[in-house]
Amino acid sequence: MESTLIDVRTGSDERVLDLTRQAASFVSGVGSGREDGLLHVFVPHATAGIAILETGAGSDDDLLAALADLLPADDRWLHRHGSRGHGRSHVMPALVPPYASVPVIGGRLALGTWQSICLVDLNLDNPDRQVRFSFLASA
Repeated sequence: MESTLIDVRTGSDERVLDLTRQAASFVSGVGSGREDGLLHVFVPHATAGIAILETGAGSDDDLLAALADLLPADDRWLHRHGSRGHGRSHVMPALVPPYASVPVIGGRLALGTWQSICLVDLNLDNPDRQVRFSFLASA
């Protein structure tokens, strides 16, 4: 298994950040660069998730809007430190998990035409994130 940790800056706004280029670059640089296997993407934070979805056509904003409807940034949350509604960020990984796995065939991500690997971050209090890419080669 090969693995790397990248640093990502999400800023001070809720964000869906496309990581597909970084993931593809990592996969092309492991082993022979033409191997089959599995890319596992993991964010080691309690308030972020990984989603596979279309970006750039509004789906990323739609996801943020849906999460805002499901998890309002108000005072209902028992987890209350940080900015108003911060507790929702701790619930979000139950809906958008902190990981995803993607098949790799011939050294390339086997994503569908419109699929992207994205970091989802609602936490306004932590603009600096890390994401781990791990490649498991087929036997």
